[in-house]
Amino acid sequence: MKDTLTIAMPKGRIFVEAVDLLIKAGYDLPPEFDDSRKLILDIEQAGLRFILSKPVDVPTYVEHGVADVGIAGKDVLLEENRDIYEVLDLNISACYLAVAGLPDAKKRGVARKVATKYPRIASNYFREQGEQVEIVKLNGSIELAPLIGLADRIVDIVSTGRTLKENGLVEYAKMMPITSRLIVNPASYRLKDQLIDEMVAKLSVVIEGG
Repeated sequence: MKDTLTIAMPKGRIFVEAVDLLIKAGYDLPPEFDDSRKLILDIEQAGLRFILSKPVDVPTYVEHGVADVGIAGKDVLLEENRDIYEVLDLNISACYLAVAGLPDAKKRGVARKVATKYPRIASNYFREQGEQVEIVKLNGSIELAPLIGLADRIVDIVSTGRTLKENGLVEYAKMMPITSRLIVNPASYRLKDQLIDEMVAKLSVVIEGG
């Protein structure tokens, strides 16, 4: 649909904050449409179609062109390394990637095993630190790894630090700040450049004014 932009984004915090941005940018979105259990939502009056997915899948949908644009965290973009354009930092869902572990493990020095859902990012980070580690890929409850002896350290997203504290873990190092970004399929940028440029311009005004 040439006059419709298809947007891939995850449910949850990013979705709520992104929808708020779009409404402030002038897109006519119903107030509670995110309560739906549907995975595809057509909002005809706004000229938008939403594909709701897991965060890690957003860049894949955009790369393959089933979505024209997407909204995804910088962590996901760095880990997935997809063939997409990153066009705008939306400055939403701010957090950071950190290295953490048990307090006594920090005293022991160099890590041997690192558990994370970000093997690519973690491998690059420790290589840059001159440390040779074994990366253990996990998909959830990363904080468990040091507690059960699976890994010496973890690399994970930190927002408030509450989850680390409640599990007796401490932060060793902040790796990088993370915010959500607007990404675009290269072919869509050629075919729907006017719609995409208009969205970028409207969102930029809101972000700069915020």
